[in-house]
Amino acid sequence: MFRLRRYRYYVFFAAIIVFLLYRASTNSEEWKSVSASIPLRKAPPKSPPPRGSEKPPAAGNDGTRFTHQDDDLSQKFLKGAPKEADVKIPNLKPTVAEEGVDKHGRLPTVTKGSNEGSKVVVYDKEGAAKTTTAPLIDIPDKNVGQGAKGAGKGENPDPKKVKPNAATTAIHWTKVPEHFPIPKGEIIPLPTGKPEAIPPVQHVFEKESASAREERRVRLAKVKAEMVRGWGGYITYAKGHDELSPISKKFRDPFCGWAATLVDALDTLWIMGMKDEFEEAVLEVEKIDFTTSSYRSEIPVFETTIRYLGGLVAAYDVSGGKAGGYNILLEKAVELAEILMGVFDTPNRMPVLYYNWKPAFASRPKRAQGSVSVAELGSLAMEFTRLAQLTKQDKYYDAVARITDAFYEWQERGTTIPGIFPEHVDASGCNRTAEAEIAAKEAEYNKVDEAVSGSSKRDDLGGEAVSGPGESPGGGFSDNAVSRRSVNKVSRFTNLASGDKDKCVPQGLAPGGWSTAEQYSMGGSQDSTYEYFPKQWLLLGGLEPKYKTLHTRVAAAVKKWLLYRPMVPDDRDILFSAKINTNGNPEVDASTEWEVTHLTCFIGGMFGMGGKIFNIPEDVEIGKRLADGCVWAYESTPSGIMPEGATVVPCAEANNCHWNETLYWQYLDPLYATRNQQIDEYQTKLKELKAEKAQKKEHTSDGVQKRAPPPVKMTTPNKDTLTQVARLEDALDINAGSRAAAAAAEGKADQAPLSEANDEAEFPELQRPISHEEYVKKKIDMDRLPPGFVSASSKHYILRPEAIESVWYMYRITGDTTWQDKGWKMFNAIVTHTQTTVGNSAINDVLSPTPDKSDEMESFWLAETLKYFYLLYSDPNVLSLDEWVFNTEAHPFKRPV
Repeated sequence: MFRLRRYRYYVFFAAIIVFLLYRASTNSEEWKSVSASIPLRKAPPKSPPPRGSEKPPAAGNDGTRFTHQDDDLSQKFLKGAPKEADVKIPNLKPTVAEEGVDKHGRLPTVTKGSNEGSKVVVYDKEGAAKTTTAPLIDIPDKNVGQGAKGAGKGENPDPKKVKPNAATTAIHWTKVPEHFPIPKGEIIPLPTGKPEAIPPVQHVFEKESASAREERRVRLAKVKAEMVRGWGGYITYAKGHDELSPISKKFRDPFCGWAATLVDALDTLWIMGMKDEFEEAVLEVEKIDFTTSSYRSEIPVFETTIRYLGGLVAAYDVSGGKAGGYNILLEKAVELAEILMGVFDTPNRMPVLYYNWKPAFASRPKRAQGSVSVAELGSLAMEFTRLAQLTKQDKYYDAVARITDAFYEWQERGTTIPGIFPEHVDASGCNRTAEAEIAAKEAEYNKVDEAVSGSSKRDDLGGEAVSGPGESPGGGFSDNAVSRRSVNKVSRFTNLASGDKDKCVPQGLAPGGWSTAEQYSMGGSQDSTYEYFPKQWLLLGGLEPKYKTLHTRVAAAVKKWLLYRPMVPDDRDILFSAKINTNGNPEVDASTEWEVTHLTCFIGGMFGMGGKIFNIPEDVEIGKRLADGCVWAYESTPSGIMPEGATVVPCAEANNCHWNETLYWQYLDPLYATRNQQIDEYQTKLKELKAEKAQKKEHTSDGVQKRAPPPVKMTTPNKDTLTQVARLEDALDINAGSRAAAAAAEGKADQAPLSEANDEAEFPELQRPISHEEYVKKKIDMDRLPPGFVSASSKHYILRPEAIESVWYMYRITGDTTWQDKGWKMFNAIVTHTQTTVGNSAINDVLSPTPDKSDEMESFWLAETLKYFYLLYSDPNVLSLDEWVFNTEAHPFKRPV
């Protein structure tokens, strides 16, 4: 009896379990509805399991991730592929040269016959090509709204802590019908045919000496060590999130929380031979859910395209493509691309660059913005083009080819500075000025219309339509009015997104923004569009001549309007690219900013590559000087790192430029002439006051009242001027002598200043101005300006790659090993000031010898900066420029052969 009592609770719970099992067996659908609300999370293995052992992706009705209703290759993945395909992962250990390369110095390749060793899901291109219906993606909801399963500080969150119904409350993107579809027959196809014979880009390197090889390998190992530390820190503290905060050991999600650093670094891991880390990252890629985000309601299209789409496509390319077996990379690229394709659904097919992906908003008609940056609009081409090549789907190429056509048409039509485009672009396709005119004229027409009976304006006998005021019988516009018939011609461009009834007068790309001023440069918000013109020409095998035309016109405009040689102390022959501001007539009203910006440093590589592929030797030489300009900017600062933004003094003549300190000081102090004049006036008045005082003294000593001279009239500055001057003097501490003299006048004779200060104390009504020399010396000291720098408005460094990018291009193009030495100085300076225990951090002030860190590690540190440093010291055949072309995020795409 005692034992029965002891176990009665167990018996009671057993009865409940039996009852629940009975209910489940009699009503499985009801049980399924209950269990579906409980998120199921799978903890990642401590070490990557054999490829293919993980569960297959969520399936559609036919067992695949996508439905198959189109000849669109993107809708046919995995069907017909063997469930367990054996693919041998290539050995990435060093053979003859260094890790990640074969005995010829090339990246490892995978052949169709090497599918042995681990299990993967193979991409079936042949089977995919047989589908014939329209694309319709139906991606099932996933359990995680954080962008990736298991997102957190290197581990899965506790399932017990997951909020109830997390799977059902997350909002997911879904495919919606297009409002402005392109008819199938009008889709712009990829250029076809055998690629053009393109001149080689890369130098033919000779065999290196044993000592040179040893030095290169030592440098290579140190670069890789930084990658290992940074990757380890990210995986430990920020896995599944966008970026690592390397000081606080936390994470940030500035994009959509889709593991930006992980995706961005995929190809770097492969290139550096980090096989295990690459395998682990690929497993994490499969968990990313691009259909939802808990961090942003809008997708930043430019950043998402270059980092995520470019990263996935490049990782697929470098790991061997279809033969490599990492087909999940291409599958996820297509999943993301299908979401992004919604941004092109506008009347003129120009993209919306901040895309609200939620179905309630994505389903609405929309048009591109009236003010977008050139870079965001024109830097989508390479990623979608390469995806089109891999999937054989022209729709991806069509999306970006229309943007290229719009830029080409604008260049043909003419911009304010012929050949290049203003920073802000109106991509809406609507002429706002014409719309306003139409609205005014339509209002005038309606007034007349109200006075006329009958909307058709026909006479009682059924005669011809009567023209409205100012309207010709043919329905055209006149100078004074506009017909309703003509207005209706543009009604299809109505801004449906806002629900208004504004009429859109179609136009191509035009200057955007709310100001009449236009800015032209190769810097931020403009850079990568120009970079993509020659690179896209390479990616298409030279089969689309528009890209060559676009680039050659850009290069000509840059050489005429933007390039300049700075005046520097050692007369170094270097170049930079300036910024021009104009109101539409640059020959008359252009003002130039002689800027030195880190983002502009890519231009050396662009000119060097363009000069090689288009056979323009002059441009290769220009590329060298541009790249060396950024090297000079690194070498000139106390930290050895270039600031984000600064200005310098331009040379009047590029071929005759010598250091002139007087001119340099004048740029540092634009008011130098005024200051010199004020000092002269001060000295004159001081002499007059001294003479007057001496005369008074003489009169007193003689005991005779002499006639005093007329008093010196001092101009009294207004209150605001005095306040402003006082603040400046306090900041520069110029008048310390005057204050000391005043103290001496109060009886502190033992602290009497020099004679000049005594003069000021003697005549307090006469305030001594700041001299040009004093102002310049204090400015240099306070701003810590290196020789040659006029200002440094942005002193921080955020681990940017553009300078080392051009250094690498120059090394690969010229074969000159001095570029490796220049790069090594840059690397050591960067690592010295940015290194943390778990990665590298941006710094706040490169003009300080010991700058503070800002606790941010952008994804491009692993994706670009370290990759370019690594490739600078790798075997030159690794990712040869004659076989690969890099997007603006340093993701390499395979060139056609």
